[in-house]
Amino acid sequence: MSESEEVVRGEQRDGNKRKKKKRKEKKKDIEEEEEKREEGQIKEEESESVLLHGIFKVGKKSHDVLLTKTRLTWTPIIPETPTGDANLLQPGVMLLEDVFAVKVKRRRAAGQQSGGPVLGMALFCCRRRGQKLEEDTLHLHNASAEHTHTWYNTIKELLTGFSSRPKRLKVFINPSSHKKEAVHIYREHVAPLFKMADVQTDITVTERKGHALSVMKECKLDEFDGVVCVGGDGSVAELCHALVLRAQLDANSPEKPVKSVLPLGIVPAGSTDVVSCSVHGVRDPVTAALHIVLGHLQQVDMCSFTALGQLVRFGFSAMFGFGGRTLARAEKRRWMPSSRRREYALVKTLARLRPEDCQLSYLPAKKSNCSLFGPRDQDQDQDPEPEGKESWTTNRGQYLSISVMSVPCLSPHVPRGLAPNTSLANGSASLIAVSNASRSDFIKHLKRYGSSSGQFNFSFVETHDVSAVRIRPHSLVSWSEGESEEEADSKSTPIIPSEGGVAFPWNIDGELVEMANEVLIRVHPGLMTLYGEEVEEAESAVSCSCI
Repeated sequence: MSESEEVVRGEQRDGNKRKKKKRKEKKKDIEEEEEKREEGQIKEEESESVLLHGIFKVGKKSHDVLLTKTRLTWTPIIPETPTGDANLLQPGVMLLEDVFAVKVKRRRAAGQQSGGPVLGMALFCCRRRGQKLEEDTLHLHNASAEHTHTWYNTIKELLTGFSSRPKRLKVFINPSSHKKEAVHIYREHVAPLFKMADVQTDITVTERKGHALSVMKECKLDEFDGVVCVGGDGSVAELCHALVLRAQLDANSPEKPVKSVLPLGIVPAGSTDVVSCSVHGVRDPVTAALHIVLGHLQQVDMCSFTALGQLVRFGFSAMFGFGGRTLARAEKRRWMPSSRRREYALVKTLARLRPEDCQLSYLPAKKSNCSLFGPRDQDQDQDPEPEGKESWTTNRGQYLSISVMSVPCLSPHVPRGLAPNTSLANGSASLIAVSNASRSDFIKHLKRYGSSSGQFNFSFVETHDVSAVRIRPHSLVSWSEGESEEEADSKSTPIIPSEGGVAFPWNIDGELVEMANEVLIRVHPGLMTLYGEEVEEAESAVSCSCI
């Protein structure tokens, strides 16, 4: 191992240690906060005054209830014993930032739609269980209509103070995604929560690929506070692309990417849902809906993909080589169940594993004295196409796989993510270049993605933080040469054609894109806002058994 490679390995180990330490500290802080809440030790700020003080029944016992601008606390009322002692019980605490709706409770006869005597009120909130957000309800009983409505109006006014919470949403549902359950998922799990939170929706059920893009070009965005996508990664990528293009159009900036003016909420209904998992930690529609109604916003970096000076699309991740070939084979077996289709494509691509001869250039996200590819000549550092004062690093070689990801790409099968060394909004992307290696070594590399770490601890795997990447394939034959007639798709044409007609498959956010020329990938910090939050690890599931 060369000296430069040892330096890179050392930096990777140090980076992993820092991330582990950060996760432990964060977990410790969360545990301490939970303990404080359970023990009733979270004290109100001195500047925070009590807005309302009253008595409600919680369950069958009377409680002394206090309301401030940020929280609601309730303490059981226990009469003193004959000796003058009183049992001290810890109060319950509910933060208003976790409350998404409040309703007045009434007693109504069967079939009665309105009116009825007041029974009290109900507060609807979310509770955390691991990565999941679950709906919960606190019932406060009081038969006084005046007393109840005073509390109801005050809490309602406080909830309207959360400016990031949407009131009007444009919803896109892809009925063809994965098991074709998107419409059912929305109606059963998401729509009731939107209705409860008084969120108005305008729904479009997409009929074809590109439908959402065409609707977004004509949509009156000022009528909405956000956009929601119910579908898989392909639907998410299309809407993100549409939102950025619309922002460019409205800003009259055709050359420079412009940040989307509306946040996007992702309700997972696909087969992998890596973007949803990266901001939720789980593939759960209720968790996604609660992040939306509570207005949890997360800035996210995006990439632009350009070929021959022409914008192909905006997205979060791209795979060239093994990842692109695997997806291309899977797309030709759409009639198979999704799990079988993925396993078939994976095994078939491994059986015909071969590297791509290409020139790989990258622009480091920060200055570094060590090379990603080891020693090289001074003239290799020159940008093949000058772009200002940027200092590019270039190398030509045989690569089994090249991945560029601006988000960690978490999933149940890869809990730490395909790119665990990056985050949602650090202004850079993770470049993972896998040089030519034996099939057995490459499989070992793939299998380690399902474990906690170690997938990059191979001499043929290189990683680096980058702000831009350029990939120029040099192969003179298309990827499908040598395939059987059954597998070859004569109707497939490249998105970006070339004179020779050679097209290379790319996996861009789970969508197959065929391009025949050099591709330039640039990272644009904070280009998109998603409903969700930064998560360290996704909820794990049983990994693929085919390898």
